[in-house]
Amino acid sequence: MRDTAEEVAGPAKGPNAWLQVISAFVVVAALAGFLWKQQKDHALEANAASVPGGPITCSTSTPTGLPTLARPGVKYVSSNQLCQALNRTDLATLLGTPGEKVTSYGGGDDSFTMVDGDIPAPEMQVTLTTFSVQLSANFDHFAVKDMAHMLGGDARERTFLGRPAVLYSDRTLAFALFPGSGSGRTASGPGSPTRRLVVARDPKDGGGSYDVSLWRQDSAPPDDATLLRVAETVLPTIPGWTTG
Repeated sequence: MRDTAEEVAGPAKGPNAWLQVISAFVVVAALAGFLWKQQKDHALEANAASVPGGPITCSTSTPTGLPTLARPGVKYVSSNQLCQALNRTDLATLLGTPGEKVTSYGGGDDSFTMVDGDIPAPEMQVTLTTFSVQLSANFDHFAVKDMAHMLGGDARERTFLGRPAVLYSDRTLAFALFPGSGSGRTASGPGSPTRRLVVARDPKDGGGSYDVSLWRQDSAPPDDATLLRVAETVLPTIPGWTTG
């Protein structure tokens, strides 16, 4: 008898990934992240308020228990606010696939643990027929200009919307469930090729970043022009984005 595998793809966390590797937390985080996403999908469906004209629904309520950030002048951006930034009637057009519909979405006010405490890392992911796009925020103290050599590979520094940025390749993490094997056997491995753009949270690159990630359902490599077009349009709509 052969087990049937159900595969779920989700993005590894770009600059967060090497931090999580240091913490030896990647495999556990992948499993927890999958279960968390399923719960968040249901929570968003249950508690969402309709946004007129938008392709998805985002909660309009203010989440409770949001973290207080220690650094002066840094304001937390919630997953609801990231959801609203991606909630665009022209999202499919920006992706070069006009007319496509959203097939799933989910997100949450996530965090990861460092030696000096928990670092907020809210995120939102939207999947259409051809593409998935994820928007996330990171409130650590690392400057983006220092990330390229840590990410390695084809990571390249650049300036984007007047801020330090890094463009690089990554892969999603494919997570397989085998429901026919007793209590349920699991396996994980590399998934679809992903292109990611990490942009400094502020023009002075004082720590923290936004991450826009893009991958295709057919596992073909996504093109940079599409990623940059989405990022250029979506990032300035995040609350607190400034040009100076």
